[in-house]
Amino acid sequence: MKGKDLLSIADLAPDDVKRIIDSAVEMKRQGTSSVLAGKTLALLFEKPSLRTRVSFDVAMHQLGGHSLYLSPAEVGLGSRESISDVARTLSRYVNIIAARTFDHVTVQSLAEYATVPVINALSDKEHPCQALGDLLTIHEKKTVLEGLTIAFIGDGNNVASSLLLASALVGVNFKVASPRGYAVPVEVVALGRSLARGGAQITLVEQPQEAAEGADVIYTDVWASMGHEAEAEKRRAAFVGYQVDAALLSQAAADALLMHPLPAHHGEEIATGLIDSSQSAVFDQAENRLHVQKAILAELLG
Repeated sequence: MKGKDLLSIADLAPDDVKRIIDSAVEMKRQGTSSVLAGKTLALLFEKPSLRTRVSFDVAMHQLGGHSLYLSPAEVGLGSRESISDVARTLSRYVNIIAARTFDHVTVQSLAEYATVPVINALSDKEHPCQALGDLLTIHEKKTVLEGLTIAFIGDGNNVASSLLLASALVGVNFKVASPRGYAVPVEVVALGRSLARGGAQITLVEQPQEAAEGADVIYTDVWASMGHEAEAEKRRAAFVGYQVDAALLSQAAADALLMHPLPAHHGEEIATGLIDSSQSAVFDQAENRLHVQKAILAELLG
């Protein structure tokens, strides 16, 4: 994958996903190295961030490289300066770009004009780094991925889309329970089914209990992602009954993992206190963003 972009999980083959996870496991064991000494990452963000910014920054540091954070006010991406000019200018300064944008077309345009690799660090359509970190976490806890079942409860958002595609590539069954009108986009479901390996099944339902039954992982996310704040009240009403609580978790396998990409709205999509339960892998997920992104950076920079 050297020199390529990572804009979507669909940019990866099953062997790429396996190699990134294996590399992340080894990098987590090693801690630090000098594999990216002399390399610079530009963090080009339109949205605020905790995990994405810190994990990429620390990842470059632990690999011997350097990162540079560029805030929305500094760049004015697409307003003060065109996306194409930003991409071509940064390509003269840095070795790789991680972009956290509102519109997916923005990260696509950056990749079109940049002459260095571009990583989608979150867009409205996908969050590939999150999905790969999630698979790393599940791999650590369950050892084998193929044949497992993930139940995603809630909004069919960018996280759900990327995790659906990633699961399909490694043979993990994926069930999504969403209210009508909030399901994973049909084109993502169709793409996931076309990519599915090992007999992986993708199932869309409306009832959370139906998705959770016997699942190996119960996964949820906020009901109103960044960019949907104006719809928060409408979404709270639509998602009544979709909270992941102890009763819903009990419908899954006895050793099921509880996962959430954070930030969490305690008492909304996840019951207050549940994130601290013995089944929770939430903060392991957060840590593993660091390790999987180290593997992605090393992979794209060769």
